[in-house]
Amino acid sequence: MATRRNIGSGDANNKQPVTDEAAQHGWEVPNFSIKEIREAIPAHCFERDTLRSFSYVAYDLSIIAALAYAASFIDTIPYSWARVLLWPCYWVAQGIVATGVWVLAHECGHQAFSPSKFINNSVGYVLHTALLVPYHSWRISHSRHHKATGHMTRDQVFVPSTRSSLGLPKREEDPEGDGPHHILEEAPLYSLFGMIFMFTFGWPLYLLINVSGQNYPGWASHYNPWCTIYEKHQVLDVIVSDLGIVGALAGIFYATQVLGPITVLKYYFIPYLGVNFWLVLITYLQHTDPKLPHYREGTWNFQRGAALTVDRDYGFLINHLHHHIADTHVAHHFFSTMPHYNAQEATRHIKKVLGKHYHFDKTPIPFALWRSYRSCHFVEDEGDVVFWKN
Repeated sequence: MATRRNIGSGDANNKQPVTDEAAQHGWEVPNFSIKEIREAIPAHCFERDTLRSFSYVAYDLSIIAALAYAASFIDTIPYSWARVLLWPCYWVAQGIVATGVWVLAHECGHQAFSPSKFINNSVGYVLHTALLVPYHSWRISHSRHHKATGHMTRDQVFVPSTRSSLGLPKREEDPEGDGPHHILEEAPLYSLFGMIFMFTFGWPLYLLINVSGQNYPGWASHYNPWCTIYEKHQVLDVIVSDLGIVGALAGIFYATQVLGPITVLKYYFIPYLGVNFWLVLITYLQHTDPKLPHYREGTWNFQRGAALTVDRDYGFLINHLHHHIADTHVAHHFFSTMPHYNAQEATRHIKKVLGKHYHFDKTPIPFALWRSYRSCHFVEDEGDVVFWKN
């Protein structure tokens, strides 16, 4: 059995012993402060420029309009093979660019778009509602995610299942040990089907019934103003968000009557599914990796949780169109009100402070996804520092 290690001293968090899992993985719980990280970043990185932020909205919407206009000529092409080829090209491109709009709306929810709360919430509400996201409802739950990232009982999304919640025997009584525990888990087609389901339905189901989220009593939903995700003073915000979604759906229905359902399907709904795909892919891989643990109360603190995120490179073009949400996510978790256009510079300074506790994974995205999906199924019921098992 691996030897326990002393991981620091100082505050109450540092006095907690490291479980054998941490020692077995060679994991050292960091002891940096949020103050020393912030002081390493130039002050101008935290400045929000409303006009500059609006320029990114205009940039994205211009590309979206240009792509839609170009797509309007596809069906006039006399060659069927060209039409079959070009529509998927449009769907992929539009989904990528529209995800950038989603990122800007997400930035509004963090109050990073502008110093003005009114501008932040107005722009975020319009952009997210257009993508069928209940703005305030998700803004509130997402804020809780940031405040408790990596915490086993307080984080809001991609919360690991525990051994007992899956009905597995205790580890010392489990003939499969750390897994896999089912023959299908080793079948590539089973994993592929699971990923397709996650990318297609994961985001709508998270909003509707809190799938992969924290376990709340009753109907925990981003559409339910009175569920336990929200406090009493937030009920009106959730209702306003719901009304926005109702209005957006009414607009989509009206468009199907005027333009026809096939047109709406081709120009809007399929790219919308593309946005869902990118959203789930990016957030899943930011917070799900077999190398990174989760902490329980006593070991967790904000900066330790923020460091349990992974920066990943999706290539220059996608990084650019997604406003670097994936390759500067560590910085975003430490300072969520920092605008995205300063995050790359801030990341360079954060890396120097975090050292080995800064996590950037160079694994190609398809391989990283396959590895995480196959390896990250549950964690143990006990332990201050717990790692994914399969």
